Amino acid sequence: MSDAIDLRPTLLLPDWPAPANVRAFVTTRETGPSQNDFAAFNPATHVGDNADHVALCRRLMQKEIGDDRPLLWLNQTHGARVQQEYQSTPPEADAAVANSSEYACVVLTADCLPVLLCNRQGTQVAVAHAGWRGLAGGVLEATVAAMNCDPSDILVWLGPAISNAQFEVGPEVYGAFVAVHPETADAFDHSPYRLGHYMADLYRLARFRLEELGIHHISGGHFCTACESRFYSYRRDNGHTGRMASVIWIN
Repeated sequence: MSDAIDLRPTLLLPDWPAPANVRAFVTTRETGPSQNDFAAFNPATHVGDNADHVALCRRLMQKEIGDDRPLLWLNQTHGARVQQEYQSTPPEADAAVANSSEYACVVLTADCLPVLLCNRQGTQVAVAHAGWRGLAGGVLEATVAAMNCDPSDILVWLGPAISNAQFEVGPEVYGAFVAVHPETADAFDHSPYRLGHYMADLYRLARFRLEELGIHHISGGHFCTACESRFYSYRRDNGHTGRMASVIWIN
């Protein structure tokens, strides 16, 4: 399959006041070579998709960034480890930081929350994969610590994630947050579907964690992967689906 121009991905560009040299995008499933349940732009190698289609998606992504800047792919584990240097073999991590234009940072999601970060000077960028386990486990705190700059200088954009209206969770999720920060109870509504369950708001949970760190310049956070057909959704599609890639780099 050739890298035809009509296969170019349809990208979601963050709406945030980042410096001009900070570039970022999120892929959507609107256009691309992927087919059937993975249509139309799936860059994830671990979901059972056609390997040739996935490889083409990754090449098309690389063209959007530039061939002189490799993507730092991660083997995501829903943990809090932050990768801080380029590695061609995907390391086990759920966040990445770059302090130069050497490489682009990327995470894959399909309901979990991708969080893009940069400093006001445009000399540091980062991205984190923040599902409920990562948020509870401190992935945002670890990412900000790895940036090693004044939190008041950090800008954040919250990308496409499942909304609280669609994200029913059990009492163990509620307990994981409220036992440590009782204030986060406001991010949970009682489920109208099952007794003892909750509707969790990933966006509110992330904002709480970021504001606790002293970060207040937070944009985005108005999407719903389960509601919008342009996004992959693990929950909506019963676990058989592709992934969006959230990418950030210094130009």
